[in-house]
Amino acid sequence: MTGPGPVVPAPAASHPRPEPLGAGTLSRRLILSTTALVAVIAVLLSGLTALTMHRILQDQLDEQLLASATQTRGEGRGQGMSPGRGGPGLAQGLLFYWQGQGGIVQVEHDRNVVGEQVAAELERVVPTGRPETRALPSLGPYRIVGIAQGSQVMVVGLPLAGLTASMASIMVAAVVLTLMAIIIAFLAARTVVERNLRPLARLATTAHQVSALPLGSGAVDVPVRFPAEDTDPRSEVGQVGIAFNRMLDHVEGALGAREGSETKLRRFVADASHELRNPLAAIRGYAELTRRERPDVPATTAHALERIESESERMSHLVEDLLLLARLDSGPALEIAPTPLSTLVADAVSDARAAGPDHAWALSLPDAEVVALADRHRLTQVVANLLANARTHTPAGTRVTTSLAAEQGWAVVRVSDDGPGIPPEVADRVFERFTRADASRSRAGGGVPSTGLGLAIVAAVVAAHGGHVDVRSRPGHTEFTVRVPLAPVRQI
Repeated sequence: MTGPGPVVPAPAASHPRPEPLGAGTLSRRLILSTTALVAVIAVLLSGLTALTMHRILQDQLDEQLLASATQTRGEGRGQGMSPGRGGPGLAQGLLFYWQGQGGIVQVEHDRNVVGEQVAAELERVVPTGRPETRALPSLGPYRIVGIAQGSQVMVVGLPLAGLTASMASIMVAAVVLTLMAIIIAFLAARTVVERNLRPLARLATTAHQVSALPLGSGAVDVPVRFPAEDTDPRSEVGQVGIAFNRMLDHVEGALGAREGSETKLRRFVADASHELRNPLAAIRGYAELTRRERPDVPATTAHALERIESESERMSHLVEDLLLLARLDSGPALEIAPTPLSTLVADAVSDARAAGPDHAWALSLPDAEVVALADRHRLTQVVANLLANARTHTPAGTRVTTSLAAEQGWAVVRVSDDGPGIPPEVADRVFERFTRADASRSRAGGGVPSTGLGLAIVAAVVAAHGGHVDVRSRPGHTEFTVRVPLAPVRQI
């Protein structure tokens, strides 16, 4: 992996795509904010339009009222208009009144005399010559104007019923148009926002794809990039796309460098371990040969030879463990087959009982055979390592219980003990290489130090089977749980 991957659009991701109006989404906020802004503007414009139309209609009515007052005043002087009669051409609804003398109201083709309640209201009109609105009993709202005529006051009025009806029609139309404007604004905002946020959706899809890649280990390519049409530097989204693609290039380069370093390290460990096997075997063989052929050597020399044999044997086991981990890191070649586990687990516990007679060993097996898809040799190594870990890191007299079960498609092996437990600061990394928890879990076996590779081998082998292993620990109880896939019934 020496260069960036090809720039290709991101395919559909498996994660659910947010709805445009989903809670918390940017599109929802933009759509609702735009619609609310248009709604406020539309309501304000409708209100201002209604007020303006009301003002215009009222001014027209006032002009008609003053014209009617001038005409009626002339007719009144020429014909001596009285409460019982009126001049020709009176408009429908026109009110004519002389304070102190009464007046008439034109209703359709009849002229009715003003009632007492209306007369009482009209007597209070001040002759300012400016129209005003008054609510007249039984007649409703009127625009009234009082005009001084010598020592008398003439009052003329026109009904507001026509203006009110016109305003009602205008308000209905304004409400309908406002609602239509809000709906149109909502639909238009949704369309525009969705179209303009598509690049961000593609960016999110690409980011989700990258996050789903196994970037933790192994050779990893990052072939997905933000498409060219979404990397216009003139737009904010385009700048994000350019930065995202540049970041992916750096990530891919860093992954390549890491993979190269890991490959070199694995090769070094494998080569070094392989080269160490023969010298260690020779050292152990020569030490054993010297001790056997010269039984009369001094006690200190005999002890030294025994220690050389012991340490060379321990180093040989360490080298074998390192070689195994190197092979697992390179891609293990497991011989997967349906494997009955009851006998396998029972044999491992029997071996542990022979190696640690100062511990109490217990075994719990199900009535029905549990068959896993596994490499028998490697799975035996997993169980043996877990039992050796319990034996090595717990004091004499500790009870170690091993159980086997089938649970929801998994073959489950549990190894628990009632020892001192694993320190919390170590529990999260017990499956890492060269991790030791000896500070809390005392060692047996004459103080021989642990290599810290046993549980790392357990985790690597179980992962190679497609399973997983975990640990729960507290003072007085530690439990390791291994899960590997069960064999399908047709393969058993």
